[in-house]
Amino acid sequence: MGTKNHQLRIALFPFMAQGHIIPFIDMAKLFVSRGLKATIITTPLDAPFIHKKIENSTSPVHIFTIDLPTLEVGLPENCQSLHLATSPEMQRKFFKAAGLLEPQLEQFLQQNRPNCLVADMFFPWATDVASKFGIPTLIFHGTSGFSLCATLCMFLYKPHLQVSSDSETIFIPNFPDKIELTRKKLPDFIRDGVENEFSRLYDEGKKAEERSYGVLVNSFYELEPAYADHYTNVLGIKAWHIGPLWICNEGAKEDKVSIDEQHECIKWLDSKKPNSVVYVCFGSLSNFVDAQLLEIAKALESSGQQFIWVVKKQNNDQENQQDWLPEGFEKRIEGKGLIIRGWAPQVKILSHEAVGGFVTHCGWNSTLEAVCAGVPMATWPVFAEQFYNEKLITQVLRIGVGVGAKEWSRVAVESVKSDAIEKAVTRTMVGEEAEEMRNRARGYAEMARRAVEVGGSSHANLNALIEELRSHDIAHE
Repeated sequence: MGTKNHQLRIALFPFMAQGHIIPFIDMAKLFVSRGLKATIITTPLDAPFIHKKIENSTSPVHIFTIDLPTLEVGLPENCQSLHLATSPEMQRKFFKAAGLLEPQLEQFLQQNRPNCLVADMFFPWATDVASKFGIPTLIFHGTSGFSLCATLCMFLYKPHLQVSSDSETIFIPNFPDKIELTRKKLPDFIRDGVENEFSRLYDEGKKAEERSYGVLVNSFYELEPAYADHYTNVLGIKAWHIGPLWICNEGAKEDKVSIDEQHECIKWLDSKKPNSVVYVCFGSLSNFVDAQLLEIAKALESSGQQFIWVVKKQNNDQENQQDWLPEGFEKRIEGKGLIIRGWAPQVKILSHEAVGGFVTHCGWNSTLEAVCAGVPMATWPVFAEQFYNEKLITQVLRIGVGVGAKEWSRVAVESVKSDAIEKAVTRTMVGEEAEEMRNRARGYAEMARRAVEVGGSSHANLNALIEELRSHDIAHE
C-alpha cells in the first residue's frame, strides 16, 4: 500500500464556463503525463467539448458527469453553462445553482476516494466536503499571482471603504508595487458593499483558501516573482505556480491538423508581413453593445493597421450589421481587415509571426497566450479580475497600454471612444515604444517555455506538489 509507486488519483472540478474548463483540461493532461489518474467532473453539456479536447491525448482523462439543478433556481433546464446565462439576473441564479452541487460532489468523493481534489474558486464549499473524507483540496483561480494578491489585499484591508467617491484614487495596501485604482474599477459587489450571491461567494472563497491544502496558479514564477513570493510569504497562502498550462501540453497537441489548422484567417495571415496585423478579441463572455462595436470599427479603420477582429454577433444578416459597422466598412477594409464572427483559433493567431499586437479584455487565459506568443497588448478590461490583470500588463510587465476603460461592468456598456482605441492600437503596433514592449514580451515568452521544460520552475513545482501529495497519501493510509 504505502509504496512510492502506486498511482495517485486526482479529481478536477471546473466551473461551468469555457475560460475555466480549458485550463482544467490542460491541468488534467499535465497530471496524467506525470503518471497520475485524472477525472474531470462536469455537466453533460460540457462533457462533449472536454471529450473532444482529450480524445487524442496519449494518456486517458476520465469524465464524470453531474447535473446542474437549474430548474430549482428558476433557470431553463438546458442552461448548464455560464455563457447561456445571458443577463445579470440569470448569472446570479446560475451561481446559486452551482452552490447546490454539494450532494453530487460528496457522493462522487465517497465512491471514488481520489487522493486530491482540484476545485474551482467558485466552489468554496468543496474544500469542506473533501475534508470529510480526508481528501486534500487544491483551489484553482485561473488567474495571475498578481491578481490573487490584489484580490486578497483588497479583501483584508478594504481601502475602498476609506474614499468618498467612485473616482477617488485608492492604492492596493501591503503590496509589492504602488498600484492605484478607483472604486469604479472594482467588482460591483465589492464597490457597493451589498450582500448578495456574488459577495457571499467571494467571502467564502477567501476563507476557503485558508482551509485548503493550497492554491494552484496558472502562471510561472519568472513572470511575477514578487507576487508569487508575496502570496506565500506575506499573505500566508501556500501556492504552486505550474503554468502556462497550455504550453505544457504543446508537445502532444490534441488538436488534429484539421479545420482549426486550415482556418481562413491563418491562410490570410500567411500573406502578411511580420508584426503587421493587430488581433482584436474580447473572450467568450464579454458582449459589447452595438454603439461600442461601431467605435471599434472606426478606430481600426482610421488606425491604418491591418487587423483580425473577432466579433461575438449571433446575427449575420445584412440588416443587423448596419447598426455596428460604418456604411461600406467591409468593402473598404477588404484585404486589409478580417472580421471573424464566432470562434477563432486564438493561440494559432497570436503565435503567427504576422501578428504584432493584441486588443484584449485581459482575461487571464488570453493574457497568458499573448505573453507566451511575445505579443504586446492594448488592454480593455471589462469585469472579473481583468482590471488587476491590466495593471500587471501595463505597469509591472510593461508589455501593454490601456485603451482607457474606467468601469467594471457585468454588461459591457462603457463607451470607449474611437480616438482612444486608435491611439492604443497605434502605440501597440508602431514606433519605438511598441518595439520595446515587443522585445520585453518576447523575453517573457522565452522564460515561459523554459519554466515548463525539465528543470524549469513550473516543472519543478509540479514535481514537488506530486511528491507532497504522495507523502500526504502515505501518511493518511
